[in-house]
Amino acid sequence: MQNPITERLQTALADLKAKQQYRQLPNLKHDGRYVISNGKALLNIASNDYLGLGGDTEMQAEFLAQVGQLSTTHTPKMSTTSSRLLTGNDIQLEALEEELQNWYQSAIEKQSLTKSKSVLVFNSGYHANLGILPALTTLPVKTLILADKLVHASIIDGMRLSQSKLVTYRRYRHNDYEHLAKFIEQADETVERIIIVTESIFSMDGDRADLLQLVQLKSKDARIELYIDEAHAVGVLGDTGLGLAEETHTLADIDYLVGTFGKAFASMGAYIMCDAFVKQWLINTMRPLIFSTALPPINHAWTRFILAKMPTLTDQRAHLAQLSTTLSQAIDPRHRVSPTVEDMDYQSPIVPYILGDNASTLAKAQQLQAAGFYALPIRPPTVPTNTARIRLVMNAKLTNEDCERLIQQL
Repeated sequence: MQNPITERLQTALADLKAKQQYRQLPNLKHDGRYVISNGKALLNIASNDYLGLGGDTEMQAEFLAQVGQLSTTHTPKMSTTSSRLLTGNDIQLEALEEELQNWYQSAIEKQSLTKSKSVLVFNSGYHANLGILPALTTLPVKTLILADKLVHASIIDGMRLSQSKLVTYRRYRHNDYEHLAKFIEQADETVERIIIVTESIFSMDGDRADLLQLVQLKSKDARIELYIDEAHAVGVLGDTGLGLAEETHTLADIDYLVGTFGKAFASMGAYIMCDAFVKQWLINTMRPLIFSTALPPINHAWTRFILAKMPTLTDQRAHLAQLSTTLSQAIDPRHRVSPTVEDMDYQSPIVPYILGDNASTLAKAQQLQAAGFYALPIRPPTVPTNTARIRLVMNAKLTNEDCERLIQQL
């Protein structure tokens, strides 16, 4: 007799297949700018490797040569085998945090500002967003969290874990700051703290938050704190690659600046730039930090290697912006997120090609793959119903000719 739960799981999976929302892990090999899928080399336009560093074999060889020159006692270990609070802390990790702090300080000083931040590194962006908000809201303080409707799933999970008798959250319409302002106005007088949470570059729409407007809102209410997730902007925007906050000169006004290494850095991990006392609070209360084995020191050594180069990659960022703008402007308005938007200035390397229904999106992805591009369909629940899309992603290793060939297929 079959287990009834098994039957229900099988039925649910069949339902996903019928809706064309069934997911499978791809069988891939990587070769520089290409992925090998079913024996065919396809130009990779689906990953978050915005600067193309993930497949840069020369850079990897340079890093490995540096590691090879170290003595055996100084070679970064392949595992920490413990959380940071046990034996998982390491000189590579502490050096990385110090260098990230210097990166922030250098950007602040270039803008003639006086502000300092401490830095805490985590295992991933998901770990960061899952744990920061619950840790910040463990104090007995009546708190209202206001988040953009399109924030990442990890932020949503972090908000859900924060919810309590003293902590509530609401989600304002995407980039609708009048809607956000109404939520602030409606906040009960007993609310002592309001945390506004947004991504700076949105992962599926590829558009930007208006950090200047958010800073202006913050200036009107002393209860407001800003939590900005720069995951898709780090390495891509700003004079030194620190993100949209650097580009908009809002670094000094952001309380919790979160970024990741798993995208443009072509590494693994995440960080928060925050006040020193907040860092100590997170070390003492943030469960994903306390109870996770730290990443391997060799991983942090690679991140440090990339970080040292990041401020110099201005040509790559400029080329990426040019490619992304060319592609965005070539897309028919009916396939854009906002067909009526006239301002086609550079937003990000993420260029959504909206098709609406799942069947059309799957068919378009197959057409692009047949033409030599590794493009993937993005369907609900990752994106709202009737907004299925191809998430076209530019990277700095692509050429103008690659971009033109892609445009011809759209």
